[in-house]
Amino acid sequence: MGSPGSAHSPFPLFPPPVHFNGVKLVVETPEDAIFTYRGANITLPCRYHYEPKLETPRKIRIKWSKLREDNTKERDVLVAIGLKHRSFGEFRGRVHLRQRGEQEASLVISDLRLQDYGKYRCEVIDGLEDESGIVELELRGVVFPYQPHHGRYRLNFHEAKKACEEQDAVIASFEQLFKSWEEGLDWCNAGWLLDGTVQYPISLPREPCGGKRLAPGIRSYGERHKNLHYFDVFCFSSALKGKVYYLAHPEKLTLEEAKQACQDDGAEIAKVGQLYAAWKFFSLDRCDAGWLADGSIRYPIAFPRPNCGPPEPGVRSFGFPDKGKFGVYCYKLN
Repeated sequence: MGSPGSAHSPFPLFPPPVHFNGVKLVVETPEDAIFTYRGANITLPCRYHYEPKLETPRKIRIKWSKLREDNTKERDVLVAIGLKHRSFGEFRGRVHLRQRGEQEASLVISDLRLQDYGKYRCEVIDGLEDESGIVELELRGVVFPYQPHHGRYRLNFHEAKKACEEQDAVIASFEQLFKSWEEGLDWCNAGWLLDGTVQYPISLPREPCGGKRLAPGIRSYGERHKNLHYFDVFCFSSALKGKVYYLAHPEKLTLEEAKQACQDDGAEIAKVGQLYAAWKFFSLDRCDAGWLADGSIRYPIAFPRPNCGPPEPGVRSFGFPDKGKFGVYCYKLN
């Protein structure tokens, strides 16, 4: 039998990596994810160097892109050559390079948005070589189940994404749902996730929720048809730029009166994602049911006590009443 790579061998001969002039370009990015909050300014570290060190610097082109959920189909974020750079899409005007040293290519993102979480590629191109590294950005936040006023399992995937956005949130990723399950989230209604799967988190196994014999975990229906199948949705929200508060008002209000009362107070009626974020990050605790923008009645309990619902912290819901008068939760920018 011939040697590997010979005409008689079934194995192709793969040449060893070629480094021009014996010089190797190395790109360094952190292995651990970077955690931050909505509204923050964050730096995604990226440095590069040559092995061995170059005597004469080469002209460098730096490209940052954002990976999609399946790590393919990247979206351009920023391209830079020397001091000139161009940013793209929703990142335009919010990103720039931090180049404090000769071989730094770190990306600074300002005023982080909910959609900014994910994986980013730092690519360094010098005309001869092209190397890259991945930086993972995660937002600290809260996952909450959501169903619209017309009932359970009424949203296809596209409607689910829109429903979250209308509540100052985005559709949650599997990783975000898993982290919330680790923190105790338990919900027996299946909901859409960003990757097009339908899943639900169970901390306390029981018969209606997959059975008592199954271990705690994330129950999955797998991928479903994004147009034809209907479920609830899991949404994700993060820290707020403003504050949520229960409006002190002498009378209970209808939904329309509640909206007007918040406006009269220089605010707007709060959205579901804003109430969850205020509960999660600011320990908002109020045992008074109030209107929210979607027409639901809810109240946040950070410190459980008698006559304020179950013994666990959470946002309590009374659903979507057709009529009645209640208090209201407002949201005001700082």
